[in-house]
Amino acid sequence: MFSFGELLRLFAIQRILIRHGMDEIILATHLFRPVRFILFLLPWNWFRGKHELPEVRLRRVLEDLGPVFVKLGQLLSTRKDFLSEEIAEEFAKLQDAVPPFPGVLARAIIEKEYGCNLDEVFQEFREQPLASASIAQVHTARLHDGREVIIKVVRPGIDKIIKRDLGILYFLATQAEKYSADGRKLRPTNVVREFEKTLTNELDLMREAANASQLRRNFRDSTVLYVPQVEWEHTRRNVMVMERISGIPVSNRAALVEAGVDLKWLAEAGVETFFTMVFRDSFFHADMHPGNIFISPPHGKEPPRFTLIDFGIMSSLSEYDQRYLAENFLAFLDKDYQRVAELHVESGWVPADTRVDEFEFAIRAVCEPLFDRPLKDISFGTLLLRLFQTARRFNMVILPQLLLLQKTLVNIEGLGRELYPELNLWEAARTPMERWMSNRMGIKGLYKGARQNFPRWVDRLPELPNKTIDIIERLRDGKIKLEWKSTEMEFLRNEIRSSSYRQVVAIVGSAFIISAALIYGLDGYSPQMLWGAPVLSWLLGGAGSLMVVLALNE
Repeated sequence: MFSFGELLRLFAIQRILIRHGMDEIILATHLFRPVRFILFLLPWNWFRGKHELPEVRLRRVLEDLGPVFVKLGQLLSTRKDFLSEEIAEEFAKLQDAVPPFPGVLARAIIEKEYGCNLDEVFQEFREQPLASASIAQVHTARLHDGREVIIKVVRPGIDKIIKRDLGILYFLATQAEKYSADGRKLRPTNVVREFEKTLTNELDLMREAANASQLRRNFRDSTVLYVPQVEWEHTRRNVMVMERISGIPVSNRAALVEAGVDLKWLAEAGVETFFTMVFRDSFFHADMHPGNIFISPPHGKEPPRFTLIDFGIMSSLSEYDQRYLAENFLAFLDKDYQRVAELHVESGWVPADTRVDEFEFAIRAVCEPLFDRPLKDISFGTLLLRLFQTARRFNMVILPQLLLLQKTLVNIEGLGRELYPELNLWEAARTPMERWMSNRMGIKGLYKGARQNFPRWVDRLPELPNKTIDIIERLRDGKIKLEWKSTEMEFLRNEIRSSSYRQVVAIVGSAFIISAALIYGLDGYSPQMLWGAPVLSWLLGGAGSLMVVLALNE
C-alpha cells in the first residue's frame, strides 16, 4: 500500500502529465483501458492545441518531476536496446541542473558533520555554490595552510525523496510486468533496481572519495591523466573535500586550440586512457561526459593533461569479462563472426543451448553493412547497440557493468570525434587491448601468474607428500568412493551396462552357432564320440541364433 506522501506524489505526477498532454499514458494502461473514453470527457482535452512530439513531452515531464526522474531519464538514455532511439536521444538532453539550496544550509550541514564551527577547519568558506546537481552541490573553500579545495555536500532530505520516488517507480514497473507482454519481456524492475544501486552509491560521499583515491593511485605516474587528491581528514558520508583543480572544459574546442592543444593527440590519448582503465586496472570512470573532463594546457615541455572530477559512478569488469570483451573486439576487427558467436556462448552472455550458427548469421547481418566502409567511420557505440539488440533476441542477459561500459564508450567516442573528426577509435583501442592480451595470455602472463602463485605453492609443498600418501592408502582400503549424481551420468552408466550385456549375449550366442557348425561338420568321423551330432548341432545353433536375436533387440 502507498503511504500518504506517496499518494500525494502520485497526484502531483498526474498533474504534470496532464500539463504536458500525457494523461493518455495513464488511461492507456491495463487498469484504466476500459474507461479510456473518460479522456474525451475531461475539460482540458476539449480545447487541446497541438503538442510537441511525444518524446519531447516525456523529457519535459521528467524535468518537472525532479532530480530522481531526471537521473532515471539519463540512465535510460543509454538503454537504446530498451527504448526507441527517438526517446533515448531526447532523454540524452536531460541536464542534471537543479536550483541550489542556500549556502547557509550547506554550512549548517558541514558543521553538523564536523561537530565544530566551520572557521576551525577552513580559513574561508564561500557560501555561493560553484555547481549544483540533483544529489549534491559544490562549494569552494580555503584551508588554513592556504590550499584551495572544493566541498561537496549532499542535499538535505534527498534520501527521503529518493526512497519515496523509488517506491512509486517499483510499483509502476511491477504493474508493467504484470499486465504487459512487453513489460514481462523487458523486465523494467531490473532497470529500477540498477537505478537504485546507482543512487545509493552516489549518496555515500565516502564511497566516492574512495573511488577517487583508487583512480589516483592507478594513474599516479601518468603524464596524461590527473586525479585530484582527497582530503580524507575532512571527508564524511555527507561531505567530501578535494583538491580544487583548474583547466579548460574539454567541450570548449576553441579555447583548447587557442591554448595550443593538439586535438588529434587529445582525442587518441583520451580513448587509450579509457581503455587502459578498463583492461589494465579493471576500474573505470563510468560518467565521462564533457562536464566531468578538464584539460590542463601545455606548459613549456610539459604536455597537456586530462583532469577528471565526479567519481560517484565507477565500474569494473571481472578478468573473465575482460578476456571475452578483448577477444570479441579483436574478432570483430578480423570479421570472424563465428568466433564472436562462440565467445558469447562460452562467456555465458547468451544461454548455453543457443545455436552458434544461427547467432553467427544474425551477427553477420548486423556487422557487414557497418564494416562496408572505412574503419574510422564506423561508430563503436552503434555497433555495440546493434549487437545488444540482436543478442536480446537470443535471450542475452546484459550485465550492468557492460551497459555502463557501452554508455561511457558512446560518450568517449562522441567527444573524441568532436575534438578530432578523423579519430579512428578502433585503432586507438587496439593497442591497450593487445597489450592486455599479451600480458594475460602470453609468456608474460604465464610468468606473472607463476610469480603470483609461487608463494602459495611453496607454502603448500611440504604437505603434498603426506596428502598424496593419505589418498593412496584410502583408495587401497576402499575408503574413497566415486559417486555420480548427475542424471546424464546415470543414463550413460545404464547405457554402458546394457551395451555390455548385449555384447556378452551376442558373443555366447555366436559361440553356440560356431560350435553347432563344427559338430555338424564333424558328423560321420567318429560315431562313438559324435553320436547324435545333427540333433546336438541343431539345438546349439537354435539356441545361439535366439541369443543373437535377443541381443540385437535388447
